[in-house]
Amino acid sequence: MKTPRSAAIYARISSDQSGEGLGVTRQLEDCRELAANHGWTVGDEYVDNDISAYKGKPRPQYQRMLDDLAEGYRDAVIVYNMDRLTRQPMELEQFSRLCEQAGVTQVKSVTADIDLGNDDGLFMARILAAIASKESGRKSERLQRKARQLAEQGLPNGGHHRPFGYEQDRMTVNEAEAEVLRQAVGRFLAGESSRSICVWLNNEGVQTTAGGPWQTVTLNAIFKSGRIAGLREHKGVVVADAQWPGIITPAQRQQILGHFETKKRTNTRAPRRYVLSGLLRCGKCGNKLFSSIRVDTRRYVCLAGPDHGGCGRLTIVASPVEEFICAAVLMRLDTPEMADALTGRRAVDERQSSLLETLEADRSQMQELSEMWAAKDISSVEWKAARDPIEARIRSTERQLAQASSSSALDGLIGTGEQLMTAWSMLNLDRQAAIIKAVLDYATILPGTLGARTMDPARIQPVWQL
Repeated sequence: MKTPRSAAIYARISSDQSGEGLGVTRQLEDCRELAANHGWTVGDEYVDNDISAYKGKPRPQYQRMLDDLAEGYRDAVIVYNMDRLTRQPMELEQFSRLCEQAGVTQVKSVTADIDLGNDDGLFMARILAAIASKESGRKSERLQRKARQLAEQGLPNGGHHRPFGYEQDRMTVNEAEAEVLRQAVGRFLAGESSRSICVWLNNEGVQTTAGGPWQTVTLNAIFKSGRIAGLREHKGVVVADAQWPGIITPAQRQQILGHFETKKRTNTRAPRRYVLSGLLRCGKCGNKLFSSIRVDTRRYVCLAGPDHGGCGRLTIVASPVEEFICAAVLMRLDTPEMADALTGRRAVDERQSSLLETLEADRSQMQELSEMWAAKDISSVEWKAARDPIEARIRSTERQLAQASSSSALDGLIGTGEQLMTAWSMLNLDRQAAIIKAVLDYATILPGTLGARTMDPARIQPVWQL
């Protein structure tokens, strides 16, 4: 048989817990030795580390090897074992067809020689692929059962990177990171956006456990996770108390979930551009005012037209009205009425946990009802009769969640309005807006006097939440 001019070595490991690629290194060493024993020249090595050949995930280096085989750059293949090449019978057929078209007949493994140039060799390869596929399926089932068992026992799972806030054992709290996480949670509950918190973390030089910068999707996943509250989840559902200590309380996590639910319900968008965005109303038509720059002055204006629906006949310079309302909010923090109102608001906040549980139960019941209708266990009339009251409860609960805005934005601020005034400019826009929104429902701007050069405070009619 003709000696290959340029052989390809392919190595793959599907689970590299250490991240050091030791399994791949051992495969490569044995494959190089096999090539040397046969007098083959190795043209290139193709390595897919920590990628499964059973789950159908893309394997970049495997695809590169196929391209090189098809182009004639490689005329033989060496693998440690056939299951390193593929565990899917269909993929083996595709590989065999490509080798036949490219004239590649020599495929060797450290554990067994496979000659794809004859029927016996191909038959043996198919048997090995079928066995590997079956074993992968059994292994997957065993791993799923093990994962469920670990979850129900409150034990941690694996993964490439340790969770932020915990040491490598996934059980011991990393106090430095935990304190950062508590601050981030506090800022989020105070109304600051995830994006703003990510900017803060990155500016402070705090990295993720992967060593990269923070992104909102990463931060939100941590905020929502049961792990940081000492809860063990399995497939997104809390199944047990964790055997590691929580960094925040379960009540704080419920409050976080309530914030996300409210944002989802109200379609709140971030980042906020101006401190009073969405909080001002036109005194002529009641429409919201929008910030707009005219020449060199920023104003809040009532916009006409189909996209805004206002009268277009009211405007006010932005800076004076923002300064006035900010000062009014801070003054209100020092009033006895504020402390009394906050007590009532916190009672509402304490209901968020039970509201979320009620909402989840009703949504689960709605899903179960839909599955019963799909399976024809109930008729359309029965489905509608059962659906309507559940939908009504869901709408009611969602409204209550949307109204139950947290008082966390005001934690520690009642009675400190005068001191806060001096530090107001140091707060970022999200924090300022959160404090104002927790106190102010909206403010109506009345029409001004024609030709007036200063703002008349009487034009501003605030409606307080607290």
